[in-house]
Amino acid sequence: MFLAFVQCNYGCGSSSRGEKLPYFLSTAQRCRCTSVEKSEASAQCGQVPVLAREPVSACQQRGRQVLLHHNEAGFRHAGLQSGGDAGHVSGDLFCAQIREHTIPTPGQHGRNGELLACQRVRHCVHLDTFKMLTLKYLSDYFEVYEVSELLQGEVSILQAALTQRTVETRHDVIVTDLSATEANYARNALCKALYSRLFTWLVNKINDTIRAKRIGKRKCIGMLDIYGFEVLEFNSFEQLIINYCNEKLQQILIELTLKAEQEEYIREGIQWEHIDYFNNAVICDLIEKSKSDLDLSSLPAQNHHGILALLDEECLRPGPVNDETFLYKLTQACQDNPYFESRGCRNFIADSTLPHHSFRVRHYAGAVTYSVMGFIDKNNDILHRDLSQAMYRTDQPLLKTLFPEGNPKRTTLKRPTTTATQFRISLGALMKSIQGRNALYVRCIKPNELKQPMIFEMALVQHQVRYLGLMENTRMRKHGYAYRQDYESFLQRYKMLSPHTWPTWSGLPVEGVTNLLRFSPVHNSDYCFGRTKIFLKHSKTLYELEKYRQESLHDLATLIQKLFRGWVHRRLFQQMRRSQIMLATNYQAWKFSVEVEEGGSSCLSRSGPTTLWAFYVIWAAYLGWKRRRYLLWLSRHLPSESPLCREWPSSPRCLQETSYYLRKLYHKWRCHKYRLRFDQTARNRMREKVTASMIFKDRKSSYPKSVSHPFRGDYVRLRHNVKWKKIAAETGDQYVVFADIINKIARASGKCLQTLFVVSTSAMLVMDQRTLQIKYRIPATDIFRISLSPFMDDLAVFHVRSSEATRKKGDFLFETGHVIEIVTKLFLVIQNATGKPPEVNIATEFEANFGKESVVLAFKCAGLTEVQPGQGVRKTGATSDRLLCALVLEKSLGAQQGGPVVLLNQNVRR
Repeated sequence: MFLAFVQCNYGCGSSSRGEKLPYFLSTAQRCRCTSVEKSEASAQCGQVPVLAREPVSACQQRGRQVLLHHNEAGFRHAGLQSGGDAGHVSGDLFCAQIREHTIPTPGQHGRNGELLACQRVRHCVHLDTFKMLTLKYLSDYFEVYEVSELLQGEVSILQAALTQRTVETRHDVIVTDLSATEANYARNALCKALYSRLFTWLVNKINDTIRAKRIGKRKCIGMLDIYGFEVLEFNSFEQLIINYCNEKLQQILIELTLKAEQEEYIREGIQWEHIDYFNNAVICDLIEKSKSDLDLSSLPAQNHHGILALLDEECLRPGPVNDETFLYKLTQACQDNPYFESRGCRNFIADSTLPHHSFRVRHYAGAVTYSVMGFIDKNNDILHRDLSQAMYRTDQPLLKTLFPEGNPKRTTLKRPTTTATQFRISLGALMKSIQGRNALYVRCIKPNELKQPMIFEMALVQHQVRYLGLMENTRMRKHGYAYRQDYESFLQRYKMLSPHTWPTWSGLPVEGVTNLLRFSPVHNSDYCFGRTKIFLKHSKTLYELEKYRQESLHDLATLIQKLFRGWVHRRLFQQMRRSQIMLATNYQAWKFSVEVEEGGSSCLSRSGPTTLWAFYVIWAAYLGWKRRRYLLWLSRHLPSESPLCREWPSSPRCLQETSYYLRKLYHKWRCHKYRLRFDQTARNRMREKVTASMIFKDRKSSYPKSVSHPFRGDYVRLRHNVKWKKIAAETGDQYVVFADIINKIARASGKCLQTLFVVSTSAMLVMDQRTLQIKYRIPATDIFRISLSPFMDDLAVFHVRSSEATRKKGDFLFETGHVIEIVTKLFLVIQNATGKPPEVNIATEFEANFGKESVVLAFKCAGLTEVQPGQGVRKTGATSDRLLCALVLEKSLGAQQGGPVVLLNQNVRR
């Protein structure tokens, strides 16, 4: 594996709290799962994970248990094709033995877990040995049976998935046979998917085992291990993405050291001589950039794509696609790039060192020639849905976890991403993680290409020093600054080094840092002041400051101990002094009582009047002092001036009556002050609220909800309606007290009909909400009673005296969310018109006159199980109880005419 990233978490005292493997880029190894070139066999010795090598070596002793006795010469997972290093087998056995004793399978137990892991890898091995012939034929059916037995699935399902493909459209399902080439691609895709997903599953299980158990803020150290540039005799897609990863890491190194550090010096105003360096961002753009990443207006028309973007585009486009067409389009798009070379470019047509099916990229480490043969196949890696479903339909629970997209219930038709896209996403996440940390780099220099001791090739070492930018980094460290920190943080950490800045500094941070360093033994040439930060030249200066800080902390700890011990002993002394005074007082009182008892009445007669007079004088003086002290304290601790505030400071026992009268006076004063703020409109609204409180408080359950809502009156802006102004001029109803669209309940059917309800200063009007035609106009003097229920409903009955206009209709029954406001305003209008308030009847049963019949309206509050058909239901909250309002008409002769009749149907507004 060419790249691994391990994250170690640490707690207090630098003790390890767990580890994690957040990134493990195995894309290149995944591509090698089904094919490894001869030039890669020796280069990858020691890099192939133990998971991939185990079936060839460690499982030989358990071969019969996992069916590993067949065709071991054809296995390609271990990186050993014909021509591979035979000595690697013994090393492989050694690695497997180490794994057997040190890395148990997470989530399993003992050797059974090891056996299960070997079986999973063996699935890949057996699949890779299949040779596809013509349509629907395999070279060796025994391998199919063997893999099906290991997978615990059906042979026919696996065979169909390897030789057929199902295409689903909106209306049809089409099954097509795969050619031998297509079947080989499908087999390789399944091998790669099994290998990659099993490896990811194993890494996740390891993370679950070794990660920190406690949740909280922890310090962590991330360790990134990368193999480096890979240049072989034959370089293909795997080497391109490995070298692309190295280019990205080199770019991060440049941005975090050479580029960012020099920009910071210039930004902070530090005198600095610029150090030139090679920025490989152009090479990264050549490999990775796509149309969405580039500013198309600033680039030539033929250079909008990178190599990986062109490869993805070529893999996804319809029509015949092969490696030659990809190389042609790549040459057309990148021929003007100075870091790209191919035989299709004008300057390299006659270059004999560059094969026709290859292209060359000038990396920062040197030029590398890549062969395009196999680029399309390795990047496609499309796992058809038939293969995922075949894996999901086995009896192995692990395969259902590895292939969740094979679930028949999932109908997603999204095309899987290519290998290059997956690698870019993983690498982007890794780069983002590195950029958010304080990175330290360790560069390894190869002394020779033979990997042997005591051999030092000067040209090779000089080449590595040159392309790694070690000379530029050395100059940066020599002329730059080893440590920098903003003034406030620096002052907060080292303020104890100077008596001028300890314990607090009230001035500017930069002035505090100046006084601190002036008092410390640091030389002026060892630091430099920037605009927002202090820069230290050498790390030695920082170590000296830390040493002085530790010494100062030791002195401060001694001072704190001294003060604490003094406080403890002072407290002990005060406690002993109070005890001595208490003992002396009690002793003197006891002694006086003994003298009184021995002296008898003569002693009392001689000292009695004088003692009593002295007591009254002292007591009067004490009470006066107590009152003055209490009044002064109360003046500084008065509660809020809001009339709703019920708080009041506590008072001494002897002044509780005074506190009671002062509280009443203060409340009257703040109420008076609160009333002075009102204008005439606010006074009228307050009058309405007070009237509503007198009518409904502790009588109507829905009243508390209306307290916080102001009474608006005209909810439909009727006063500004031109048509209403004409009608008001005719009827004399100039001022609108209330106007809103409410529900009028029909007397005959119980249905709710929306209508415009208007209350003026002289009458109640029921109008059509669209045409404003007056249906009823009831003078305020004709309304003598208003009836409501005590529950949460919004129903109200207005009782009207019999007249020519209302004799046929009788009383009015309305339903509205503003029932409290309507009743209050109508109450005040009737009181102003008649000189006496109307009767407000709040009861569970009351009579109403509906034309010629007298009706009893009954209200009932019940649970949901008691709801009968025809009852109105109103939800009052999230609880299971509901307020049920059942209105029942009982005719005067109801028993003779068939019993009660339900007035409300389902038309009660929710």
